[in-house]
Amino acid sequence: MEELKDFLNASGLANLDWQNFLLLFLGTTFVVFAIARKTEPYVLLPIGLGIILANLPLTGLTDYSPGAGQQESGFLGVIFEFAIFRWNILPPLIFLGLGALTDFGPIIANPKTLLLGAAAQMGIFAAFWIALVSGFEMEEAAAIGIIGGADGPTTIFASARLAPELLGITAVTAYSYMAGVVFIQPPLMRLLTTKREREIVMRPLREVSRLEKLLFPTATMVIIILVVPESAPLIAMFMIGNLFRESGVVPRLFNAASNEILNIATIFLMITVGAQLSAGLVFDVDTAKILGLGLGAFAFSTISGLLFAKGMNLFVKEKINPLIGSAGVSAVPMAARISHNMGQRANPQNFLLPHAMGPNVAGVIGSAVVAGVFISILS
Repeated sequence: MEELKDFLNASGLANLDWQNFLLLFLGTTFVVFAIARKTEPYVLLPIGLGIILANLPLTGLTDYSPGAGQQESGFLGVIFEFAIFRWNILPPLIFLGLGALTDFGPIIANPKTLLLGAAAQMGIFAAFWIALVSGFEMEEAAAIGIIGGADGPTTIFASARLAPELLGITAVTAYSYMAGVVFIQPPLMRLLTTKREREIVMRPLREVSRLEKLLFPTATMVIIILVVPESAPLIAMFMIGNLFRESGVVPRLFNAASNEILNIATIFLMITVGAQLSAGLVFDVDTAKILGLGLGAFAFSTISGLLFAKGMNLFVKEKINPLIGSAGVSAVPMAARISHNMGQRANPQNFLLPHAMGPNVAGVIGSAVVAGVFISILS
């Protein structure tokens, strides 16, 4: 009888508390939304599974002892230490795959969308200054600010360099808000635009030549890296992946970057990020601050993009549907799809997706550049 009692006391069931139950419920909710509603399944499903694993007591899966190696770290802890914390290789691999899936045609055809992508980064700086006022160190404030760009890999990359102690919560926050764009952005879009503005039909983009598609990523890579060298791991991989796509001469490299490499990196990054959301980390005052600052930063970035697009319409002859301004955040391609869907609800003849992809991709580049600037100044 004593042996049975000892066995039960040493089991995970005996060590569950209300905090674990709350987070198990959160992880299960992510999984249900991903499977039943097909809401951003590539983000929500692995993150939800990671959250569930992190809150099953005594598994040791997420144990993390910096520098101790596999002897004292769990399986997911080892991935976190070497692939994210120490070597920081998963974010650049994600960027390689994203570059291979990206079409720069919308930006080249309508360069004004670069401005929308830049405007939507304002949330980064707003969160940075508010975090400073809230008592965070400058490096921590910079890592928190990057959440406003709604770019998970960039947030992880910057946090690992600037504030590794915040890496788990900043990563989870960024990816949670990336997945939550479908809930966060539409109310703001309806609030800040009129039905008449949402009905604006933009004419089809011009055809972009193959030479333009080859020159743009090459020139952009060289210029940005010369100006902001610390952005090189992300920008270089993003542009290299795109050149694999546009060159047309390396189909196997293109297929590997956009499929196998991206899929493998996504599996390990998302599950590991979700596994950082343990009860001990979540129920903390600083964590609550970061969650609030991240949400505010993301909302501010969305608002900045919308208002900048409305402001541009005061000066341009050919009107821009302001909905594409909200796509300037880096949540690719979720934010662009939301702009498109909102436009179609207002006017079934509206086809905003190619137009929204311009600021969406510009936002990816913009957040990587801002992260590089922060690292250059503060690292």
